[in-house]
Amino acid sequence: MTHEFILSGFGGQGVLSMGKILAYAGLMEGKEVTWMPAYGPEQRGGTANVTVIISDDPVSSPILSTYDTAVVLNQPSLDKFESKVKPGGTLIYDSYGINVPPTREDISVYRIDAMEKAAEGDMLKVFNMIVLGGVLKIHPVVSLESVLQALRKTLPERHHHLIPQNGQALRLGMDLVREG
Repeated sequence: MTHEFILSGFGGQGVLSMGKILAYAGLMEGKEVTWMPAYGPEQRGGTANVTVIISDDPVSSPILSTYDTAVVLNQPSLDKFESKVKPGGTLIYDSYGINVPPTREDISVYRIDAMEKAAEGDMLKVFNMIVLGGVLKIHPVVSLESVLQALRKTLPERHHHLIPQNGQALRLGMDLVREG
């Protein structure tokens, strides 16, 4: 099993952290993993993205031009990466800030209203974990327990009090994600 992800959104939405946690969870399960972020000025409001590959076999290169799954959190990311999803692949998008929804018919498209739910439930700090929960519902490449362990390893200790809320956010995302 090899799965190639691109996760993209505005800097500050937790895209890079989401990719790091996903990759770390894969490592904890003994899988071969690459994590390749693209950021810089993007970190302060521009578009940022990260490529994550999780595989049972060695990964030959972290550089990809097409992906099995694209997770997009804003219109510029959708515009850039919708065409780069492999035929038969998956696109998962948060509806907040998307003016023109995906149009491809040769891929599976899922919508998750994560930002709306995060704002309603005072969960903005864990918005990215709502999204990751939706991703893991569609593609369970790592277990929820591994993700929670990865959070313990990657979050600074001063944020460990947020781990239970992150767990709730992951489960919420699994419930929210819908086809279409």
